Amino acid sequence: MKRKLGRSGIEASAVGMGCWAIGGPWKFAGRAAGWGVVDDAQSIRAIHTALDMGVTLFDTAANYGCGHSERILGQAIKGRREQVIVATKFGHDVDEAAKNVVFYGHEDTGPVAGHLRADCEASLRRLDTDYIDVYQLHVWGYDVQKSQEIRDGLQALVAQGKIRTYGWSTDRLDAVQAFAEGPDCSVVQQQLNVFTGDLELLRECEVLDLASLNRGPLGMGILTGKFTPDSKFASDDVRSVAGEWFPGFEGDGVNQEWLDKLEAIRDVLTSNGRTLAQGALAWIWGASPNTFPIPGFRTVQQVQDNAGAMQFGPLTAGQMGDIDAILGRESMLG
Repeated sequence: MKRKLGRSGIEASAVGMGCWAIGGPWKFAGRAAGWGVVDDAQSIRAIHTALDMGVTLFDTAANYGCGHSERILGQAIKGRREQVIVATKFGHDVDEAAKNVVFYGHEDTGPVAGHLRADCEASLRRLDTDYIDVYQLHVWGYDVQKSQEIRDGLQALVAQGKIRTYGWSTDRLDAVQAFAEGPDCSVVQQQLNVFTGDLELLRECEVLDLASLNRGPLGMGILTGKFTPDSKFASDDVRSVAGEWFPGFEGDGVNQEWLDKLEAIRDVLTSNGRTLAQGALAWIWGASPNTFPIPGFRTVQQVQDNAGAMQFGPLTAGQMGDIDAILGRESMLG
């Protein structure tokens, strides 16, 4: 199951693998931002499993593990680079030794453009490759006017063959519209799952012919069905603080409303023999032909479950409507 990455014309598997969790522990401005301790050998086996199952899209970032995720991905795809669409992100000051990430100056107006080339070269080294397929600005709230300088720098990197296409990881419509004025911009990374996400932004992706890479497609694990009201997370797991910015969590636990809603739509998501996770991914494909969910992983089993969703394809319009009716909301298909 493949789709085109927007106007770039690059073909990629309809599901990607998000490489945040395999970066290991790290901090953003001194606060937990990783998913706990990882087994690098298992991470590499999981990536190989994904490749063998037809996954070609892998999304990482300089931030994840302060470069560690990029290094592990680079090791895993060595000798198979031509099979892979590598998407990574930039825009922060990454201290690999201290395992800490901070903004370049002010979070909305810092000198990101001035660090763009060095950031790109650092990612290329860690990934052990001479080009990046999809390069994304990772500063969600960056000033739209100042972002034009970054966009121009990205266009220069395309011309030099360092990157193939670019985009912005943000849920801000005005930011996406401004970035999309760049001729080689073809990707937006937005939050999207069956319970939350900006559908206006998704529709704009369709209008502008941009691929929508979807972070949080499984609700940071909630939509797999593995959590209960008593689930708690370790202090080095980002989900212990995610309640401040992700609606599926409260304090250091899981939002009960999300658990209740998940139970209500369980039968629809698991129809046709799907697992819950596969149903959640199928919902995203059903929401738009431009979507590419990028669920995270740490184990071979998680990869097998997520990649296995491609054999079923998207939910039908009828199933999408059933979910809307159960949740008592207007149609997500417009």
